[in-house]
Amino acid sequence: MENKELLENTITGEIIDLLRSNISADELIEALDDYHENDIAEAYEALDKEDRQRLFGILGAERLSEIFPYIEDVGEILAEITPEQAADVLENMDADDAVDALEDIEDEEQREQLISLMDKEASADVRLINSYDEDEIGSMMTTNFIVVGKNFSVKQAMRSLISQSKDNDNINTIYVEDEKKKYCGAIELRDLILARDYTPLEDIISHSYPSVKADALISDTIEDLKDYAEDSIPVLNPADEIIGVITSQDIVEAVDDELGDDYAKLAGLTAEEDLNESLVDSIRKRMPWLALLLCLGLITSTVVGVFEQVVASIAIVVVFQSMILGMAGNVGTQSLAVTIRVLMDEEISGVEKAKFIFKEMRVGGTNGLLLGSLAFVIVALYLHFFKHYIWMVAFKISGIVGCSLFIAMLVSSFFGTIIPIFFHKIKVDPAVASGPLISTVNDLVAVLTYYGLASLLLVGRI
Repeated sequence: MENKELLENTITGEIIDLLRSNISADELIEALDDYHENDIAEAYEALDKEDRQRLFGILGAERLSEIFPYIEDVGEILAEITPEQAADVLENMDADDAVDALEDIEDEEQREQLISLMDKEASADVRLINSYDEDEIGSMMTTNFIVVGKNFSVKQAMRSLISQSKDNDNINTIYVEDEKKKYCGAIELRDLILARDYTPLEDIISHSYPSVKADALISDTIEDLKDYAEDSIPVLNPADEIIGVITSQDIVEAVDDELGDDYAKLAGLTAEEDLNESLVDSIRKRMPWLALLLCLGLITSTVVGVFEQVVASIAIVVVFQSMILGMAGNVGTQSLAVTIRVLMDEEISGVEKAKFIFKEMRVGGTNGLLLGSLAFVIVALYLHFFKHYIWMVAFKISGIVGCSLFIAMLVSSFFGTIIPIFFHKIKVDPAVASGPLISTVNDLVAVLTYYGLASLLLVGRI
């Protein structure tokens, strides 16, 4: 890691020296061709405002449009140049990168001004992407793609590819539309290059190539898109016309966002928190769930209070409470995570859900039986050798611990599965509602099981 950081610092330093040097514009542009845009972006950010403004005239809008997508807060950089210059940079970017850059500008009027200053085609692409909600596929697509006609010859398709590649560099997959502009398949670049002039284009079109609707929800489709492992997948409007593509990089980012969002939801939050989020916003997100969990926790504490006689007469049982609660919570969380993944398949039937619940209970019960048996032996040994209980009493207490562990893990696997299925059925996000609720319900079940068995089998008997 240190070597990597040292290498990055060395490269950044080299680029900064280049950018600040007095070499000619042509020499500077040629020298920068040896570096990746991400490294150039880091060096560009490290310069002061005056140096950046000077470099704008040297590098030009087209070169900077390749660098700016790698800048963390590009809105601040765009604010340093004139609106006309900023619009020139934005219109040379891929449409999705331009949308991301515009989102960094907080002033809505300023954003609209920049869009209006962009050329007609670029502004239309930006408005198209912005027309979709942020949870829809269309909001993350790019308009950088190649499309040819179904009735083209191989030679015509190649000429069209060459012509379009001046403005669109996403050329590994060429999409095909019919005479009515409807999407009808895709061609791999390799197949087009190897095809003979007399080969019918129809012979190299993959009609089963996947596509996705622009208004489809990201959360509902991202797993399927990931499984295809294609460089890009076409995005269609309701008329089945191709209006954009979603690239593999977009899919990776979407999966990362979904995982982060789901992780936050499992903690009882409604969205992933940002480092710059205000104190009030963080409290507002967390407080409702914490208040609900406090109420449920009070119920659990009340149940413990019911068994006060057990604690008073056999105080040692309190020692093993946290172990049983912890294992029940772990099993419930495991079942929840698996269930949420299964529920992403909207076509799963009721019978399949029932089989899945039964399977999870078998897994939880088997693990509970194994761990309960292990706890039965280990707790007995601990009580006899370290707490000096006679063997009979030690095994009675360890038996209660082992049985409680088995029952708690079995029931927790059931609740960890049935609760998210129930919330999914009533159209409530199971990731948001299930996590905190399952933890508290599992605690309640474990406490009732453990102290109930202890009350029935131990009080007055040892």
